[in-house]
Amino acid sequence: MDRREFVILGLGTMAGMLTGCSSLVATPVTPVAGKVRLTVRNFPALSRPRGALKILPQGQETPLYVLAEDDGGYAVLSPICTHLGCTVDVDGATLLCPCHGSTYDRRGRVLRGPAERPLRRYPSHLSDGVLEIDLREAA
Repeated sequence: MDRREFVILGLGTMAGMLTGCSSLVATPVTPVAGKVRLTVRNFPALSRPRGALKILPQGQETPLYVLAEDDGGYAVLSPICTHLGCTVDVDGATLLCPCHGSTYDRRGRVLRGPAERPLRRYPSHLSDGVLEIDLREAA
């Protein structure tokens, strides 16, 4: 195998791996005055029932999950488990902590411990197809 074939094979393998891990990739976003504005139609995952988008606001180390709710609204949550700080994974109707099994609903409420506190939630408001997320007022 020559160098060119090796590079082409390697790139093809990496592309396949990234496709399988697309849920791990955060979309960079730029806050303005402490708020992020997302045009929902630009993110197909947010138009699907139980859709999820991972965003990384500029200047923050931790991404956020933007979750489409069954009622047409959205929840914006920190993915950091309130038990010991592991990163939870979105799994359909729930968010699961891979470290100790804490389970949260899509609004961040604890369904099963050991976590006792809900995930940190950021206020959001949908108007004219634009979801505004306030990064300054997480609860």
